[in-house]
Amino acid sequence: HLFFMLSGFVIFMTLERTQTAGWFGLARAFRLLPALWAGIALTFLSVHWLGPEDRAVAPVSALLNMTLLHEYLEHPHVDGAYWSLVIEATFYVWIALLFYGLKSWQRLRPVLWCWTAVSYIGVFWWKAIPEPMDFLVKDLLFVRYAPLFMSGMLLFRWHKYGKPPGTDVAFLVLTIGHCLIAYNAPYNLFVLACYGVFILAASGRLNMLSRPGLLWLGSISYTLYLVHQNIGYGLITLFYQWGVPGPAGVALALAAAIALAAALHYGVEKPALRAFRLWRNYRTRTPAVSSEESA
Repeated sequence: HLFFMLSGFVIFMTLERTQTAGWFGLARAFRLLPALWAGIALTFLSVHWLGPEDRAVAPVSALLNMTLLHEYLEHPHVDGAYWSLVIEATFYVWIALLFYGLKSWQRLRPVLWCWTAVSYIGVFWWKAIPEPMDFLVKDLLFVRYAPLFMSGMLLFRWHKYGKPPGTDVAFLVLTIGHCLIAYNAPYNLFVLACYGVFILAASGRLNMLSRPGLLWLGSISYTLYLVHQNIGYGLITLFYQWGVPGPAGVALALAAAIALAAALHYGVEKPALRAFRLWRNYRTRTPAVSSEESA
């Protein structure tokens, strides 16, 4: 949930400095997919080798995971943690269509208000949503999570442009309040606490956490997300079979996950982003005008 808040904050920043939906889509694809594909391959092989057996998926499901369409096609995740990435990618599609189609915050805001209203209605009557609308409301509009993204967007605008008008403050309160009804107690209070942490961070009140070690962990956080869960379970089970004490097995699995995440970050994620930026700069640079043409 904190990840979704952060995504709304950061993605609006990206949208405002990206000229077209095409370049936005390519930037997001190069940011997510190369490391994801490597993570899927490693997790698929690890689960089939080390287990857990009940988390193994068929090769066709693993291939569909690489498109992030697998959940919509009713195929299982290669790693259960990937559920949030499907929502993230769906959000990218919606926000790119809305942002580049409407072209202004004044036009975008009413649509986001409506989406928030649908999110409230959806969680209030979650079990009563009729079958034809079920897929649209629960999956494509992900009404349990959409206000988290919108809160991040509103907080970004507050961060960049200063105190917003009263209507946006009311909108922010509405998006934050959604968590109190979307999740059961006491988990809803935990999500509310995540908002508190995020607001403190965005306002600069947690700058004491800007330490080299924590910043480095932040830099590998995406690849760690991709490889920590099922690979970690398999390693813990393997160490247990070898007679390694439980706490030591968990520590070794954590160290292995961090090392693997670092390898993917430096070996796949960063080179892919570097290659994309070089290619984008080449494609978008303005050719120099000759002296004859300028005259």
